[in-house]
Amino acid sequence: MTLLQENLEFGFELQRVHVALLKAPLTEQLLGFKEFGKNTQTIETVATTFGGDQVRVPTYVNEFWTSKQRAASSLHEVSYRACFKPQLPRFFIERLTEPGEVVYDPFMGRGTTFVEAALLARVPFGCDVNPLSTVFTLPRLRPPTLEQITARLQQIDYRAACELPEDLLVFYHPETLEDICALRNYLITRGQAGENDSIDDWIKMVAVNRLTGHSPGFFSVYTLPPNQAVSVKSQRKINETRGQEPPRRHVAEIIGRKSRQLLSDCDGRVRRVLSGVSTQAQLLTQHSGSVPEIASEAVSLVVTSPPFLDVVDYAGDNWLRCWFIGVDPASVKLTVPKKLEEWQLVMTEVFRELHRVLRPGGHVAFEVGEVRGGKVKLEQAVVPCGIETGLKPILVLINDQKFTKTANCWGVENNAKGTNTNRIVVFQKGK
Repeated sequence: MTLLQENLEFGFELQRVHVALLKAPLTEQLLGFKEFGKNTQTIETVATTFGGDQVRVPTYVNEFWTSKQRAASSLHEVSYRACFKPQLPRFFIERLTEPGEVVYDPFMGRGTTFVEAALLARVPFGCDVNPLSTVFTLPRLRPPTLEQITARLQQIDYRAACELPEDLLVFYHPETLEDICALRNYLITRGQAGENDSIDDWIKMVAVNRLTGHSPGFFSVYTLPPNQAVSVKSQRKINETRGQEPPRRHVAEIIGRKSRQLLSDCDGRVRRVLSGVSTQAQLLTQHSGSVPEIASEAVSLVVTSPPFLDVVDYAGDNWLRCWFIGVDPASVKLTVPKKLEEWQLVMTEVFRELHRVLRPGGHVAFEVGEVRGGKVKLEQAVVPCGIETGLKPILVLINDQKFTKTANCWGVENNAKGTNTNRIVVFQKGK
């Protein structure tokens, strides 16, 4: 038996506890779902096609996954703005695919779908125009051991002479900044020489994840949440307001501690599964509206969450991370349309490629949300995009963790401060 076959057998074993439930059609599973003590509510999503026809899509509301559920794999504990919980892709991967089939995310972000698919013995495909996405995702497909990471960190000369950007002293103690710059120089030099390996990639991922945050587990003084970096001017104001100065942080120690946390669930079985699918995985850095590298009808399931209009400033959030990996953030042309009509045009282009790469009978689980105080419901806007490309909207799933009334879940009150429910439009390609 080959390594891949062994891993697929392990993947099948993962599903046997759910096999009776997961054999039923998805709509029946949603209607009968009572895992957290609530009955599924049914409503309708009403959308209008680009041709002006009205479409009614059955919609199911319940708590389908929750923070009360068992913790997801420790490998997911990488901070990134606007990412969803691993339980979301797992819900659809377990129900709509088998081990060995391809699961694809065209807006990969931190790689939640990609990593979760790999952990479930599916072959992960991913795409994102942001190069940081690859930095966060690839290392978790081939994680080194803690011993390998520790040994590599000890080999780096943190006092090596290199340029120190003085502006960054608002975030870092001078000696910490010296550590960071030495590590940055080491990683960039190794990459340019083609000498970087999975250990270097892992260290880069963790370092990027620890650049700024609000606790001693980060390299920086207290700043805004760990999934973004404020400007130098804003950090200077934070320091003045709080009366703080950047403390000395030890970069190698922090990387080691975070690595230990990330690898805590990464036992021998998990490593065998990841190894088995890694040779077939595809990871692209480009616009997802054109991915000729992915063969037609190669994908069984797409699980993704696109940019939500102008809700998140990805480029502004990631300027410091881009500096560390040696990328000019201005060179990264992110797709963040500010008008709904422009957003629909971009999504329709992506859906055309999704239709091409999906196998007949394959599914798309497209997670969207309420934006602009609940005035814009993207599930209504995305339905015509899929229809335009030949995909059929079969249902909308609303994961409502607060157990609000259906009227609140559907309206503004429950979402006044952002996207608090997951709203997933599920499409299917004709057989």
